[in-house]
Amino acid sequence: MFNAQYFRTFITLVETGSFTHTARKLEMTQPGVSQHIRKLERYLDKSLLQRHGRRFTLTEAGRRAYDYSVKLFAEHEQFRHSLDNDSPDTGECRVASPGSVGLMFYPFILGYQQMHPGLTVTYDFAFNGEIVDAVLAGRFDVGIVTDVSKHPDLNFEPWHQEPLCLVVPADFAGTTISELMALGFMNYSDGINNASLLLRRNFAGEFRSMSHFPQQGFSNEISMVLDAVARGLGFTVIPRTVLETSPWQRQVKELPVTESVYETLYVVTKRGVEMPRRYEQLLGEFRLQRRNVLYGYAEAPPLEEDA
Repeated sequence: MFNAQYFRTFITLVETGSFTHTARKLEMTQPGVSQHIRKLERYLDKSLLQRHGRRFTLTEAGRRAYDYSVKLFAEHEQFRHSLDNDSPDTGECRVASPGSVGLMFYPFILGYQQMHPGLTVTYDFAFNGEIVDAVLAGRFDVGIVTDVSKHPDLNFEPWHQEPLCLVVPADFAGTTISELMALGFMNYSDGINNASLLLRRNFAGEFRSMSHFPQQGFSNEISMVLDAVARGLGFTVIPRTVLETSPWQRQVKELPVTESVYETLYVVTKRGVEMPRRYEQLLGEFRLQRRNVLYGYAEAPPLEEDA
């Protein structure tokens, strides 16, 4: 019969190298330690130790049993902590987001995990609809999306805003709508919407519709759009996170705009499910760090629902 305590005794014996020290550490008698090892050997139907008087070495089965035991108890501790919603530093984090924020948020999470080894992270890059479906199905606890949909089983909360950037090739000398139109537009999944928001706000007297702009290409991977812009194939409008993490940021440039326009990011969760503290802390620390980078001590612009 499986008994976890036998495995615990075996781990301690291997790590101390002594029946006496094991008994003292586990507050057992030495015969009790020997009995646990015999019962474990009987359960596994293998000899785990080669005894040499008071000393011992591990058999091949013993080495494999030790490796398995360590893994078993590590997984047990991980599972136990994952049930603790009150712990901000332990448990599993299952998050999905679009690439626009994930390009910066995922590396932040990895660094955060290094500081909090009790956390494990599963991160998925996906589109808004896929993220919503995954949260509904329970594959992820938290999703970050750029669009809100109505669903009785979901909560959408505004979380953070990223400035949108008008990005052109580094050698582009134009500044007007007609010059941008001549250059053409590089599109991605949210490209038309983001470009419409920014251009309408900053070129109100001239801008009509993105349908007037030649579309020079499309990529479903937002991080690759700047490769096309760097090659002079068109302009685009992207969140600042994409520009700051791009390997092509020196081959492109951001055109200044009069009025800032922002992409609002929302946290989507299942309705009626309490968000564990580890998510609240993780999301809060990234947002604080990002706001400090963007605005320093200046006041951040209000979130969409606060405006």
